[in-house]
Amino acid sequence: MNKILKYLLDKKYRFLVNSDLGFYKSMSDEEYLKKKYEYSIGESLSLDNPQTFNEKLQWLKLYDRKEIYTSMVDKYEVKEYVANRIGEEYIVPTYGIWESFDEINFNELPESFVLKCTHDSGGLIICREKNKLDVSAARKKIERCLKTNYFWLGREWPYKNVKPRILAEKYLGDSVNPINDYKIYAFNGSAKFMMINQDRGIHTKADYYDRNFKELDFTWGYDHSVIRPQKPVNFKLMFELADSLSNGLPEIRVDFYEIAGKVYFGELTFFDGSGFDPIIPKEWDVKLGEYIEIPR
Repeated sequence: MNKILKYLLDKKYRFLVNSDLGFYKSMSDEEYLKKKYEYSIGESLSLDNPQTFNEKLQWLKLYDRKEIYTSMVDKYEVKEYVANRIGEEYIVPTYGIWESFDEINFNELPESFVLKCTHDSGGLIICREKNKLDVSAARKKIERCLKTNYFWLGREWPYKNVKPRILAEKYLGDSVNPINDYKIYAFNGSAKFMMINQDRGIHTKADYYDRNFKELDFTWGYDHSVIRPQKPVNFKLMFELADSLSNGLPEIRVDFYEIAGKVYFGELTFFDGSGFDPIIPKEWDVKLGEYIEIPR
């Protein structure tokens, strides 16, 4: 069945497509989350007694709303938040912050850099050689992202009031050292496991490891890699940093990069996959859910 026909005939598929386009703004957060959860996971959402990891993320979206969370998902503001807790040495250098694309003076930027929107997920431009940058394509992508309120896609409350801006950062990669991306899941001061991505943006693979670097046998949105990743040099340090950054938070994902043996902070994510990516097998969704203590 082609996508157009499926869109016309399959109400679940139609809802999921429309929700990713930011439709249904008149629908209450609870009604929207219940419907999207059911259509994505294949089960009804229990908010009265959530048990699984994905269920508890939906509960936290609705009932754990603190103003500080807005700064924590703002890709510019979070730098100060993180620096105050673990140190400035882990922060990727900032080249500029602007409210519109026209404000960017590319002559003042170095040969390589990264542009990203402060308020969403996906508004990213990697420039390795400035003279080869397609400025027109970059403008189109960034300006489209600036008009999008990421909140409406998954009702992730922290994003609702983030001011849309454009951030320029140092590009950490080079021709010798790959950019290794490590995502650590932590719960109220205790980091439990790490996701390691490979081949990001091509055929992304994901493998999961506990604090002893023991592989965890589940999939979550991506297949496992064929060749498993090596243990990062700063494996222990990254877990300790995630411990510190997760204090007082029921659940948080803390992202790091490791470049030539040095650790850099990436971002904080409250709702991985927005709580709509099935964790397989289901027993792991339940097991990971046990790490989240619902505030009462």
